[in-house]
Amino acid sequence: MSAPLLMVLASLLFAAMGVCVKLASSMYDATEIVMYRSLVGVLMVGALARWQGVSLRTTVPGMHVARSVAGVGALSLWFFAFGGLPLATAMTLNYMSSVWMALFLLGGAVFMGARQLDMRLFATVLAGFVGVALVLRPSMGPQQAWPGVAGLLSGMLAALAYLQVTALGRAGEPELRVVFYFSCGGALAGAVMSLVLGDGLHTHTVYGAGLLLAVGTLASLAQLCITRAYAIGRPLVNACLHYLGIVFAYMLGVLFFHDPVTISATLGMLLIIGAGVAATWLRGRLAPAPKDSQFNPSES
Repeated sequence: MSAPLLMVLASLLFAAMGVCVKLASSMYDATEIVMYRSLVGVLMVGALARWQGVSLRTTVPGMHVARSVAGVGALSLWFFAFGGLPLATAMTLNYMSSVWMALFLLGGAVFMGARQLDMRLFATVLAGFVGVALVLRPSMGPQQAWPGVAGLLSGMLAALAYLQVTALGRAGEPELRVVFYFSCGGALAGAVMSLVLGDGLHTHTVYGAGLLLAVGTLASLAQLCITRAYAIGRPLVNACLHYLGIVFAYMLGVLFFHDPVTISATLGMLLIIGAGVAATWLRGRLAPAPKDSQFNPSES
């Protein structure tokens, strides 16, 4: 498949994963879903690495730990947001990672004493946050405050995870190794958080186990599609097509959960998509990342 088709397929798979996460959230804690999703990832990516002859031995374990902490935090908050927000809203807030990256670039420029700031980045960040206000206002009640905050923080942590993935790529770590150790960290952290912070591990039904298996399988297949697309395609085109996940999530949310369709929410999502595309373009001009590390770390 061509890179654009791979990105469209990955976006659809991630949106479908969101449906399964939202359904599973009524039976399992977010930390449990992270654990089972990661276990499936360990098995699938480990088998693929063995098939392709990619060694899983690393010389930079500390970097993988840092990447896993940020990535698992983003994933846990994202899955928690799915349980309390409309599907498209949770997807949109997590996809703000590119906007957060623009904010980090601005902050770094100020810290380094830059005399002139790129006002395009400032406009991108402002547009992204205006979009968030438009998305959350029509559908966020008092009971949705914490899921909304969790969705925002998941996007910020996803941006930090991107920085770690960039550093791992520059250190020569292949994508499969990065995803494998992230999945290992997610499985371990999910199990510990479920036992310490949650209600322990819940018993399974056939329906619940099927949902968990679907979450892990869909996420792993989507990540493999993205990794392949970035290996053979144009990074900017891929990044733009990745935002189709929000559109797919919007349609699936209306179809499966009867999520409200409002003008305000629609305009907000369009603003965030536009801000994310612009931030990706500006980020590529200001601080291009290695080709091997340009997949989305919040969904790996």
